[in-house]
Amino acid sequence: MDKKESSSEATAGFEAVAADLAGAGVVVGQTFGARALMANKKAIACLHGESMAFKLGRESPEHAAALAEPGAELFDPSGMKGPFKDWVDVPAASMASWPDFGHAALSNIGPSPRP
Repeated sequence: MDKKESSSEATAGFEAVAADLAGAGVVVGQTFGARALMANKKAIACLHGESMAFKLGRESPEHAAALAEPGAELFDPSGMKGPFKDWVDVPAASMASWPDFGHAALSNIGPSPRP
């Protein structure tokens, strides 16, 4: 992955989404060489430089809404023009929408298994 540094503002936005989703069992981990939000051991979002990428499912209305954000694009962690079609990279300019996309990404993985 093309490692991108994150500003303190982007990091704070990521941390806010992590805190918002913590009650639903989401934890901070690593994926694609970046800090990520994990649910049921699966990545649902990650910090990517000045943006946050969310796994929303390519056919979902949330995926379309994320791509409609100014500057948003399909997430290409390698930078080699091989984007992940289920993931959308949403820039910090749309940080106010990050919590909503975080919830949508969590919903996209389905229900949590019961212990």
